[in-house]
Amino acid sequence: MEEDLPIILSAKGLGKRLSLGDNTLTILSGIDLEIKAGESLALVGASGSGKTTLLGLLAGLDTPSEGEVTFEGQPFSGESEDTRARRRAESIAFVFQNFQLLGALTALENVMIPLELAGRGDAKGLAQSYLERVGLADRAGHTPRQLSGGEQQRVALARAFAAQPRLLFADEPTGNLDQATGRRIADLLFTLNAEAGTTLVLVTHDLGLAARCDRALTLEGGRLRVTEADAS
Repeated sequence: MEEDLPIILSAKGLGKRLSLGDNTLTILSGIDLEIKAGESLALVGASGSGKTTLLGLLAGLDTPSEGEVTFEGQPFSGESEDTRARRRAESIAFVFQNFQLLGALTALENVMIPLELAGRGDAKGLAQSYLERVGLADRAGHTPRQLSGGEQQRVALARAFAAQPRLLFADEPTGNLDQATGRRIADLLFTLNAEAGTTLVLVTHDLGLAARCDRALTLEGGRLRVTEADAS
């Protein structure tokens, strides 16, 4: 990872608490991190350690109880929901464990959604080209229920990268797949990410998958600790 690359995403003093009746549950506390443009970062930890909560805060899907997130040098976590949503639409994509495809739409239509929302006139052609890149050109007209889990995740990858994001969040992208299919999806994810030069933030409990990132951080008790300075 180049030392002089700009910081694309940072968190300072980030915390998240929930009120449960008379009690307060601390999920995250004192999170400080910086992510450079083009790097891949894995967030690992046991179930319930706060990985997905942290991803949601970094992505602006939720707001912190304390601290702040900065995206591309501009305040992010403190902005209005409309502003955060606009910036996500312009620059951020997601890949989820449960694929998050719309069941009534075909694979092609699912990939076209973010492109059409962005006003891309070439949405259909671009979506078709990305389905071809993930090996699903012949499945473009199939709905999610006609696709296997691995095929659905390949559609999700095509949808994410077709939008040409600067930042990609992947939340347990192989978590619902068998081992062999998961390896193929991971290979495809890292190949597409390297080709696009996208910044990748990967949430996973799979240490083997985390080791493929430039570096990894572990969440324990709602706090971060470094596990690998450099996994490359």
